[in-house]
Amino acid sequence: MRTNDMKNGQSKQHSKGRGQGPSSYWMQEPGLVFDALNICPGRRILDMGCGAGDYALQAARLTGPLGHVTAVDKWPPTVDALKTAAKAAGLSQIQCLTADITNPPLPIKQNSMDLCMAFTVLHSFGTENSRKNLFLEAARVLKSTGRLAVMECKKQEMSFGPPIQMRLSPEEVERLAVECGFRKTGYTDLGYNYLAMFALPVP
Repeated sequence: MRTNDMKNGQSKQHSKGRGQGPSSYWMQEPGLVFDALNICPGRRILDMGCGAGDYALQAARLTGPLGHVTAVDKWPPTVDALKTAAKAAGLSQIQCLTADITNPPLPIKQNSMDLCMAFTVLHSFGTENSRKNLFLEAARVLKSTGRLAVMECKKQEMSFGPPIQMRLSPEEVERLAVECGFRKTGYTDLGYNYLAMFALPVP
């Protein structure tokens, strides 16, 4: 997971050896996630709560040198580690920012992003209002044709990950999104997790 609620063994397993912070990247086949995201070259992407940055790095590879990925996390050591990883990979299109996504607005221009990714972060927000703030901030920074991708742990008892009372069902996530002006456009079962896709109303 991106939060510190995963057991140590699982955290090490799923971060696949990068060692730069917890990540849900390897909890499922990454190809399933990025097939659903359908990232084209030149896209502008915001990773909201990037954690170890595995998703941001792969998104940057797919969007290419003409695209741009902004990765945001509130923990400076995590952000610094991602900067180092991006430089080592030659991915100059990644911008790493230290900011708290639970306290908008982020230092991101309005209507500037093609895709916002919020992956295994929503469950860690303490209140429904703070969860809604994430959706509202995504709506602010997305272009009218932009998309929001939300990944969360299935609401089932598991031997790792957040306790079940913190988990959000797809229906709960959709309700929050709709209340903040989004419409659901897709759903992908990832095994332990699920990916829900949303878009803004058609102009």
